[in-house]
Amino acid sequence: MELSPKIILCCVFAFTLQKNRVQAQFPARPNIIFILADDLGYTDLGCYSNPYNETPHLDSLAKGGIRFTQAYAASTVCSPSRAAILTGKHPARLQLTNFLVGERTDSLSPVLPAKWRKYLPTEEKTLPEYLKTVGYQTGMIGKWHLGGADSLAPWGQGFDYTRMIGKNGLDYYNYSIYENNYQKEFKDNGTYYLTDKLSDYAVEFIDNQTHNQPFFLYLCYSAPHVMLVPRGDKLKKYLGKYEKFKAYYNPYYAAMIESMDDGVGRIMAQLQQQGLLNNTLVIFTSDNGGVGLAELGPIPTNQAPLRRWKGFVYEGGIRVPTILYWQGQIAPQQTCDQYFTNTDYLLTFLELLQQKKENLPDGKSFLPLLKNPQQPHDRGAIYWHYPHFSNQMSRPAGAMREGDWKLVEHYETGALELYNLRDDLSEVNNLADQYPEKVQQLHQKMLQWRQTVGASMPIRK
Repeated sequence: MELSPKIILCCVFAFTLQKNRVQAQFPARPNIIFILADDLGYTDLGCYSNPYNETPHLDSLAKGGIRFTQAYAASTVCSPSRAAILTGKHPARLQLTNFLVGERTDSLSPVLPAKWRKYLPTEEKTLPEYLKTVGYQTGMIGKWHLGGADSLAPWGQGFDYTRMIGKNGLDYYNYSIYENNYQKEFKDNGTYYLTDKLSDYAVEFIDNQTHNQPFFLYLCYSAPHVMLVPRGDKLKKYLGKYEKFKAYYNPYYAAMIESMDDGVGRIMAQLQQQGLLNNTLVIFTSDNGGVGLAELGPIPTNQAPLRRWKGFVYEGGIRVPTILYWQGQIAPQQTCDQYFTNTDYLLTFLELLQQKKENLPDGKSFLPLLKNPQQPHDRGAIYWHYPHFSNQMSRPAGAMREGDWKLVEHYETGALELYNLRDDLSEVNNLADQYPEKVQQLHQKMLQWRQTVGASMPIRK
């Protein structure tokens, strides 16, 4: 039976309507504020059940939006993770697989670290460059860590307004900030706490915006990265309740997180003052897991029940706190248990703006979850590749997750581990011997993926 032209037209219209339904639910060209913490662990915020650290503003964001329980960083360390956010490409594909000054080796190991690229190439199209083509003003504040040459700095990678941490980035009272170029530099001599200074710049950037042009702000706090240098007036209350919690938490780390939380509160107040809350999507997340060993001082945090910490491909190194807030567009008090990784942000933003889908095979949009966090989201397999020795004592390894299954491969020995994250979040029970066919299936996928992206492997001595 032939379909009439009228029926065919109705079918085409229905398909187009379904395709655009999610996008049509959101206002066109919203402002986007992407706030990235540095080495903040999954369990470090009040809204993620931390009873010691005080984060009222971030807790309020979570209460007013979506708190994700299975959001991942694409890498176990900072520079690759940041490159993934900005390009939508996996660090292994970019050959940017370690933090920029990571040079650790082990004389007793049978391997040397893989060769890798120590910058984000200028030919890679970045998130701000995508957004500028549709009329966005773009701003970057804080830690960059993706290359230092003029063409590699934020002002050469798509940002109109830049306040990039320069010298002494780990010293919160003795640092410098480059303002749009290397010729103009703000130098602190112990006057302005670095976290507060970055928040000042963020408020200044928002204050200069109008309703006439959308903006994208990429705010990269250095907190709570070591060294652990808090503001003195934030520290007293944490020292006062230290014994109550039997020395389980770090008061210096907690005070640093609170200063960052204060900055988030100031940003939200500025948006409200300018009447921008209803048209601004706010994302808060971390670049990798928290540090769980003594590094430049006492142990910052404990990731339990997650296994290990920054540098490791176990959950403590890659699962990160993630909050999305958009007043009037994202329903409050939502929790999403679907998993995604930070290569997915770029495609999500492009779909939100109804832009042409780019050929970015390492990402997948999760935009539908913003309206319905409970719906199924078939993310498919996600991968981690860290062929290096980290400062946090991890060794070369890779991993993948598909559904509830997670495979870990140790590159020095070839040993494989299999975990079911639904039943074993702490990755205690290695099921490799019980499910050899599943191990083989996932390992073949991982080998094929590494070949496809051109992943550099450790070098046998």
